[in-house]
Amino acid sequence: MSEQQHSPATRRCDVAVVGGSAAGLAAALQIQRQNRSVIVIDSGEPRNASAAHVHGYLGYDGEAPTELISAGRSELRRYGGEILKGRVEAVDRDPDGFWLDAVGVTIRARRVVAATGVTDELPAIEGVAHHWGETVVHCPFCHGYEVRGQRLVQIVTHPAGLHPARLFDHLSDQFTLVIRPDLDIDADDVAAFEAGGTEVLHSDVRRIIDGPDGTLEAVELTDGRHLPADAVVVTTYLRPRIEPFSELGLTPEPHPIGVADFVATGPTGETAVDGLYAAGNVIDPSQQVLAAAANGSYVGAMVAFDLATRDQATARRRSPAEAEWNARYSGDEVWSGAPNGTLVAEIVSTRPGRALDVGAGEGGDSLWLAERGWDVTATDVAQAGLDRLASKAATVGADIRCVTTDANAQHAFGDHTYDLVSLFYSAIHRTGDDRAIANIMNAVAPGGTLLMVGHAPPRSDAPTPDDGHIAQWDRAAFVGVDHVESAIRSTPGWTIVTSEVRDRPPGSSTHHHHDQDVVLRARRDDARRSLT
Repeated sequence: MSEQQHSPATRRCDVAVVGGSAAGLAAALQIQRQNRSVIVIDSGEPRNASAAHVHGYLGYDGEAPTELISAGRSELRRYGGEILKGRVEAVDRDPDGFWLDAVGVTIRARRVVAATGVTDELPAIEGVAHHWGETVVHCPFCHGYEVRGQRLVQIVTHPAGLHPARLFDHLSDQFTLVIRPDLDIDADDVAAFEAGGTEVLHSDVRRIIDGPDGTLEAVELTDGRHLPADAVVVTTYLRPRIEPFSELGLTPEPHPIGVADFVATGPTGETAVDGLYAAGNVIDPSQQVLAAAANGSYVGAMVAFDLATRDQATARRRSPAEAEWNARYSGDEVWSGAPNGTLVAEIVSTRPGRALDVGAGEGGDSLWLAERGWDVTATDVAQAGLDRLASKAATVGADIRCVTTDANAQHAFGDHTYDLVSLFYSAIHRTGDDRAIANIMNAVAPGGTLLMVGHAPPRSDAPTPDDGHIAQWDRAAFVGVDHVESAIRSTPGWTIVTSEVRDRPPGSSTHHHHDQDVVLRARRDDARRSLT
């Protein structure tokens, strides 16, 4: 499909990961650490949302699922990986890659990882859904220890239900099996439980009964009998969440365990759709969280190998942000062309010298500085933006050096230093070693000024449209003013001149989410020190 057939708000990345739980985040982390650009789209509906704790995950046993996900998100963002909250509604493909459509944003990706997990279809028994994940459980490894020794009733609605029953039977001497009468089940298996002293009943279940305080109290059979219970074990049917990929022809297959469907993949995790990978429960419903994370990590590595092989064949080594910004600057002019109001206010009375405009884009700030006598070097990851700047500079007779570089590249700005280093609303992905911050600080000459302006967080009274649109950018994945200020404060030889939140200057464009700026102005005092 053409880009015109999709949302005009288009993001670009090497890999889009659909699903932001253990498998998706682990895959994204592996890929991002290979200096790729990754966007995770997460609907915020993990399968274990009803569970209070994660068990069996080495290093995180007993933690809340939200803590595990929060830690994974922080790790990914530290390397510049983005996480957008939203739901992917459809995925299309063309010879150059994939289009992922969500509400308010379209993502263009070279590869896609489906880590959407599964849904549990619960038995249609009154009360089961209400207590699901707490005192109605299904997995002896996830919940068995917590219900050990209690009065356990397992409702067997599928022959596969006897498989975990052996473990629950071991965990409690008050274990009862209730087997649906019409179930075609191996009599020898049932006899083995009875021989071991386990009570086995052949009956349908009417409902789960709560006590006066709302806790689970008993299981009511269709003949009216009540089986006292502290916890109930059920078997669920697991269905992979692959609806967004239906247009690509991705279909599930029945799993051999009989109570699940799954997506088949090859040895690298690639599905039958070229370039579409899958990881986690969507390919193996038996995986616990630790196994899902391990599988995601493996699949992420395979995706990285795939991209490296393709790029080697074309002798292309791209900056992660290059495609994104070249595409943005290839159409109509993006920015107003006017200089940033804070630049004017802070620098207008400063004696001209050498200036480095980081992330110059189409060059409104660079042109303003050059017209006032500054010797300007403009840098950007996007050649398309710098070409537009060079054309404007030629028109007005301004001499501006345009250098295509990524602020995260090794020695991105060479060995030159500048009296002014400026960056405004920059979109520089974070890295684990803060390389961009080091490059920017090392570019400031002794006695020189670093001026950075970013979006302030939305004010508490700012209106928030409830239109279901997702944010197009993950601010936490980019170098912020706070990151740069922290580095400056921890580096001897620097002085913070200004650090404050201001209303955006008159004449500047505003947005209902961002009408205030964070302004940082710092001076480098000591020529003998540099950030390494």
